[in-house]
Amino acid sequence: MEFKHISVLLNECLEGLNIKKDGKYVDCTLGGAGHSSQIIKRLDKDGLLIGIDQDKDALKAASKRLEQYNNKILVHNNFYNIGEIIDSLNIGNVDGILMDLGVSSYQLDEGERGFSYMQDAPLDMRMNRDNEFSAYNVINEYSEEELFKIIKDYGEEKFAKRIANFIVERRSEGPINTTLELVDIIKSAIPAKARREGPHPAKRTFQAIRIEVNGELRILNKAIEDGVERLNKGGRMAIITFHSLEDRIVKLKFRDLANPCKCPKEFPICVCGKKPTVKLVSRKAIEPSKEEVTENPRSRSAKLRVIEKL
Repeated sequence: MEFKHISVLLNECLEGLNIKKDGKYVDCTLGGAGHSSQIIKRLDKDGLLIGIDQDKDALKAASKRLEQYNNKILVHNNFYNIGEIIDSLNIGNVDGILMDLGVSSYQLDEGERGFSYMQDAPLDMRMNRDNEFSAYNVINEYSEEELFKIIKDYGEEKFAKRIANFIVERRSEGPINTTLELVDIIKSAIPAKARREGPHPAKRTFQAIRIEVNGELRILNKAIEDGVERLNKGGRMAIITFHSLEDRIVKLKFRDLANPCKCPKEFPICVCGKKPTVKLVSRKAIEPSKEEVTENPRSRSAKLRVIEKL
């Protein structure tokens, strides 16, 4: 299957990164190189694009899409290791870092990956298929309490308790192996009226399990800190989120970096000595236009936040 992915908030990202022709830019979530192909197009021979992805299918597709460019380095890794990756390349600091935290259309649409609740497949959901831990482990090995917490916290699913209970009851008869088996369990746990309203009844639970399998929220804070440390002065970091928990982490971390002072508000001056390392380029999250949402409904929940290194 061809690796297709419609780049979300593309123009807003390019504007946010404020690309310099001879700059060095890191795309932490390379995917099919939608954003990267536009970044590298704006670079001259002295510029450099570093693309990181933990999905080998994505790297293969991106390599093909970017084959005409020589000023690129593609890395099979998790952006959790962004600091080590940049350091290992001996290129000094960089001028821009982009993170697109969404799952690609390819991963959602290719049935065998197990990300989709619309197609039958083994319970997988691994972005890096070299990892052994998958959705099968979460569904069949986590306790009812652990499942409840994940589905509630990561999926913001109000029927999390019932879903966790139904999963545990069903697996007592034998392992749950496929996505559609899981969908049936989720549907049976959610009252009929609630199933008829809003998004697909399995959407939130599948999102929660995917986040758990890939450790998506755990890696964010460290990746942001390490990335900012390796930005040149005036360099920018742009992050696209698709989930309120992700956005909250990014928002709070950006705010903390921009205003690290811990002094009580009544203090007339700062005495803690903590200085800001970045400034917020936009105080509010940038959201897709109505036109973009119409053309690409998957962009609906996207939010872009941008900071600049001081």
